[in-house]
Amino acid sequence: MTIKKTIAVTVSGLILLCLVGLALWPSSTLEVPEGARAGSLSMESCEYDTEDGTVAAECGTLVVPETRSDPDSELIALPVVRIRASGTAREPIFRLAGGPGGTNMTFPQASRLTDGHDLVLVGYRGVDGSRRLDCPEVAGTLQTSDDLIGTGTQRRVRTAFKACAERLTKDGVDLTAYSVVQRVEDLEAARKALNYPRINLLSSSAGTRTSMVYSWRHPTSLFRSALVSVNPPGHMVWDPTITDAQFGQYSRLCAADRGCSARTDDFAATMREAAGDLPSRWGPLRVKDGNVRAAGMFGMHNNGPGAAPQTAPNVLDAFLSAAEGDASGVWAMSALGDLLLPEGIVWGEFASFAMLDAPAARKYYAAGGDPGSILGNAGAEFLWGGPEGVATVWPDSPDNAEYRTLRPSQTETLLVSGTIDYSTPAQLARDELLPTLARGKQVILPELGHTGDFYEHRPEASKHLLLTFFDTGAVDDSQFGTRPVDFTPAGPSMSAIATALATTTLVLVLLALALLGFLALRVRRRGGIGPRAGVWLRVLAPLPLGLGALSAAALLVWSVLPQTPLFSSRVIVPSLALFVGLGVVLAWIAPDRPARARRIGAGVAVGGAAAGAFLGLFALAGVTGLLTALIGAAAGANLALLLLDRFRPTEPA
Repeated sequence: MTIKKTIAVTVSGLILLCLVGLALWPSSTLEVPEGARAGSLSMESCEYDTEDGTVAAECGTLVVPETRSDPDSELIALPVVRIRASGTAREPIFRLAGGPGGTNMTFPQASRLTDGHDLVLVGYRGVDGSRRLDCPEVAGTLQTSDDLIGTGTQRRVRTAFKACAERLTKDGVDLTAYSVVQRVEDLEAARKALNYPRINLLSSSAGTRTSMVYSWRHPTSLFRSALVSVNPPGHMVWDPTITDAQFGQYSRLCAADRGCSARTDDFAATMREAAGDLPSRWGPLRVKDGNVRAAGMFGMHNNGPGAAPQTAPNVLDAFLSAAEGDASGVWAMSALGDLLLPEGIVWGEFASFAMLDAPAARKYYAAGGDPGSILGNAGAEFLWGGPEGVATVWPDSPDNAEYRTLRPSQTETLLVSGTIDYSTPAQLARDELLPTLARGKQVILPELGHTGDFYEHRPEASKHLLLTFFDTGAVDDSQFGTRPVDFTPAGPSMSAIATALATTTLVLVLLALALLGFLALRVRRRGGIGPRAGVWLRVLAPLPLGLGALSAAALLVWSVLPQTPLFSSRVIVPSLALFVGLGVVLAWIAPDRPARARRIGAGVAVGGAAAGAFLGLFALAGVTGLLTALIGAAAGANLALLLLDRFRPTEPA
């Protein structure tokens, strides 16, 4: 073997070994430090990314028992980040993100709140720590569904949740220990470890439930609490009557908007008509009814302009376009629903936390479920898995019983709501939580939606409101003003997204086929490709060929295989094997290659590309897994041919 071939074999082999290593690498790098005890916290200097750039911080590991009621419980580790206050420090602000099923460690707005306050993030058990409650059974079931909320899907989701609970329990996880009460005790452990006499809480959406329970369990540890997008007990299930009433409110806003009123005389009626008769296809591409409804409910959260992300105008525009006969926008919602929703939640943590509202979910379904609302309460169907879903198969924590109803609180509390918050309507906080707060105040911000609107509409206004409250207890929302709803998407509309997705994938497929055709024609006319050009083509051609292969797989899934997940090895691996394997072997064929060697080389290259793609796909998750699959396919095909050259020397033609 020549020195060049030896180097090539070594490099290709190392690439594949790296992909194997990535596939076997532990998903969580956070571990309980050796010799650590419950309540211990070790901190060191680090950096934290905010909207104002990277700032100096302290990062550490908090060690807590998994099951506090068990003296012999295993210990788990949770990440902690503290950004020190600028100037004289008052009571620190502990931030609690929404969800459930999401991280608490990402907060780009942190830099707004460090004028006089330490800002502290404590990781959520089951998501951010050493023990993560992933349920690939659930995500996989949703990815392979014909419809995210279909009857058949709900039956399979129930089985998947049950299987996940049984697997995690068998692995030694106490699922009842991942309740809101235990999350509260993690915060209290962090407060003590950081030596803070009292703390402020800043919570949003589902995180507001944690702040409520903290105020009930540890009132002397809490100074002030600000709740943004308030979710009182029992409301992790949407109320269809309220959501339809909100569409009625949108109708009034639409009537006052020149562009929107030109498209419909009755916005709510048009929404009901469009959602009730969604097109089944956009051209050859399949539209999944339940996907559109579920994506629509989650997309109604933020209204923009300036929201991050601005989603509600895109959703409303897509439905109005469907009513006008343009199915492109709802197809984009269907495709994005498959892509984003199944893996956007840590399902085991969601289930453990959401069991707090399991009686409310069971009551909702016992009363008949959705009465015929505009979007069919698809968000609830997606999260709870229908009447026989999460609420019936997941272990309930004994911690939950006493925190399913509201109780009085003396904590100085600020409730922040938006008038068109589709997820956590302002009236729930006003009518249910506010009367229980002896020192409570509510701010209802005109025409703002969910949490993203509050932070991004006028950043200085949200900063001023929060810091004024935390510093003095006063409430000053004067900097917000009224923000009219814009029914026109500020960014690309769903129709534009659909066109871009479909066009880009088709163009990439055609370019890859053109490249394969060029290589095949070159081999046919000249008998092969020269050695120098062949080497460069074997290195560079896999990129456009791989992108074309991935695009072909996507088009196949979107059109004729709707029950196949986009990232499934069943479509990704064969597509990459054919496109990349054939491209590499065509570049490998030299004029002096005999016909038999060419046939063997084709099989070897495609097989090597398949093996490499399979390793790469499972090396990393999500979109990055597609990239490593492409790299693996290229490395596998080249390595296979290099080894073939080594053990089957080329014979004269």
